[in-house]
Amino acid sequence: MITETELVRSVTDETFAAQVLARPEPVLVDFWAQWCPPCHMIAPVLAKIAAERAGTLTVRTIDNDANPVTGARFRVMSLPTLILFVAGEPVATFVGAQPKARLLARIDDALR
Repeated sequence: MITETELVRSVTDETFAAQVLARPEPVLVDFWAQWCPPCHMIAPVLAKIAAERAGTLTVRTIDNDANPVTGARFRVMSLPTLILFVAGEPVATFVGAQPKARLLARIDDALR
């Protein structure tokens, strides 16, 4: 059995294109850092979303400190920053930790 946290995989500058941009389904990417308390607060929310939306939405995380190229490319200025990609293109950006219901509503709005 796959656990919620196993559904949320990490990507790097090197794997970002294959694991995010090339995916056929929408991908929500969490830009985070170890030192960021709100980043740790949103992690269980993202795990629940990944489990609930498995098959229709992929969730990935990227350590912004360890992978500065990708964060700079997408102009990540605050953490956590969540970027929703559809067909390899960013379609929505959410900054800061948010409750699950609010985040899901914003994702659904962006996917319409």
